[in-house]
Amino acid sequence: MNTFLLFGSIFMFIGVGMGAFGAHGLAEFLANAGREGTFDTAVRYMVYHGLALIAVGILSEISSAPVLNWAGWAFFIGGLIFSGSLYILIFAGLRWMGAITPIGGVFFLAGWVCMIIYAIQSS
Repeated sequence: MNTFLLFGSIFMFIGVGMGAFGAHGLAEFLANAGREGTFDTAVRYMVYHGLALIAVGILSEISSAPVLNWAGWAFFIGGLIFSGSLYILIFAGLRWMGAITPIGGVFFLAGWVCMIIYAIQSS
């Protein structure tokens, strides 16, 4: 099983589903709560990093570089923390979750640093 391809596909499924639900079923709720921008950010970053996970999954089929594994886990953990904390903030109203969101952003950045290292090492 290709773990990162699976995780990326799950992130994409959730991101597309949440985006569609937000545009239709949740539009009024999000507007009334003033959370359209927060929701859009959560969905966008989940989709971006779902694609990143898919890329890591594909690259891991042709390379066993450990840094790819680190990138994949960083993107996965980052997505759970970043988008997850924003979804909880929006739907449960737990404003303190906004303080956790940047931790997910740091994991995203770490994943991209790993991808930069992979790109340099593989050239």
